[in-house]
Amino acid sequence: MSSENLKNQNDEEYENKNKKRETWTGKFDFVLSALGYAVGLGNVWRFPYLCYRNGGGVFFIPYFIFMFLVGIPLVFLELGVGQFTSNGPLTSWKMIPIFRGIGLSMNIVNFYANLYYNMIIGYSLYYLVISFRSNLPWKDCNPLWSSPNCVDDYSQLNFRYETCDDFNRTLRCDNGKCFNISTLTGQKANCSTNQSDLDLIGWWNPTFPSQDYWNNQILKKSNGIEESGIIVWQILVSLLAAWIIAWCTVVKGIGVSGKIVYFTALFPYVVLLILGIRGWILPGASLGIEFYIKPDFSKLSDINVWTDAASQIFFSLSIAYGGLTSLASYNKFQNNIMRDAIVVSISNCLTSVFAGFIIFSYMGYLSHVTGQPVNQVVQQGQGLAFIVYPYAVTTIPPAPLWAILFFFMMLLLGLDTMMTSVEITITSILDFFPTLRSRGLYKISAITIICLVQFIASINFSLQSGTYWIEFVDYYAGNWAVFLIGALEAISISWFYGTFPKKFIFLSKYLKFLKA
Repeated sequence: MSSENLKNQNDEEYENKNKKRETWTGKFDFVLSALGYAVGLGNVWRFPYLCYRNGGGVFFIPYFIFMFLVGIPLVFLELGVGQFTSNGPLTSWKMIPIFRGIGLSMNIVNFYANLYYNMIIGYSLYYLVISFRSNLPWKDCNPLWSSPNCVDDYSQLNFRYETCDDFNRTLRCDNGKCFNISTLTGQKANCSTNQSDLDLIGWWNPTFPSQDYWNNQILKKSNGIEESGIIVWQILVSLLAAWIIAWCTVVKGIGVSGKIVYFTALFPYVVLLILGIRGWILPGASLGIEFYIKPDFSKLSDINVWTDAASQIFFSLSIAYGGLTSLASYNKFQNNIMRDAIVVSISNCLTSVFAGFIIFSYMGYLSHVTGQPVNQVVQQGQGLAFIVYPYAVTTIPPAPLWAILFFFMMLLLGLDTMMTSVEITITSILDFFPTLRSRGLYKISAITIICLVQFIASINFSLQSGTYWIEFVDYYAGNWAVFLIGALEAISISWFYGTFPKKFIFLSKYLKFLKA
């Protein structure tokens, strides 16, 4: 049988089998959806910090090694499973019955990730709304919510950073200030002494107004995860709004979401470029970039560097969460997934590197403004997104514009990933109960119930202890769990899918089919 006949026959069988299943309607719907799913908040707030912490530019070596040896092969594998079976992660692994737990595990990990990820989108939405004002509320210290450590004037006349690590000569106080061990009257100083009698040296632990605003005004943060506190209604409303947006983007299926990604996947690059151009011309930007890329080759002997690189590849490419399989399940059978796997993987990793140059230009600028070393202002995760950058933009006119651009970009980056993350559960449920696909009202009801259940399950993050729960779930829901799922994926396909002759024949025919 010729390759052309084989192609036509497979296309016909595919269409008959999936006549009630949607497929991508646009030429770039799938690749942009996959790119939007992979490029998320982790590229902006996680990768730059890991790069700095693990030897600067030398971190690129293990990172790109894992991208080529692990990332691209597993992305190709997951896309192949979804496209070949035309099923989501829950039912696609029925081709290897003993490994059907892989699909269930993907859905469990994805479920937990959805809960806290949409809360972060809610935070971004909240900040975006309050940025539409002439003066950003976190610009200055406010007695209603600021701590004694709060500093909003970093001029040389008012502020000087000191480590104060000589405890024989200096006194550190809880308010962030550092004093001479002797008072102005010659007595031994202590923090309870009237500060007018103390000899101020500088600040050893200052906090930005944005940090106090984040902890005390937005989160109303409790002292620990064991102190649940009450529900913060503003955060709950933001969370609800985030889930409503997610529901609106997925309820009409991939026919609509596949068009939305043309904006949500591409516009963040425009915003990144705008923020980058502004950041690169700021004073001190070069110092931050130097901190970002300055290589420390001794770090290559540290196993933690390689572990962080592997973890970031899984996290940024969204491997083992089920999203790539779900998206590929709506492909036509002859789609070139090898090309798509390479494009999505390389584009994602280059975006991370590019974002690092932007983020650290602002870190360098903030170091220049405050007089603190770069390593004192660098933070990761929520600290970078809602503390460091928000304060940096308060010193760059017009501050509201830069805040709006940043949080709008954060919203789009999160929404892109969230659309597919919710689609994973929807695809799995509809594949498990295929009759729901043919009944529009039942399908909408199922999607609504899925979003409602996940919203209710995520209310815990709107408590005063919510940020602790986000860190807890983020740490334990991913990392080793996705490593194990990724390893089982490779083992199941390589060693358990059919006998060797069948595997060899299938692989050769499929590759010829793709070339045709």
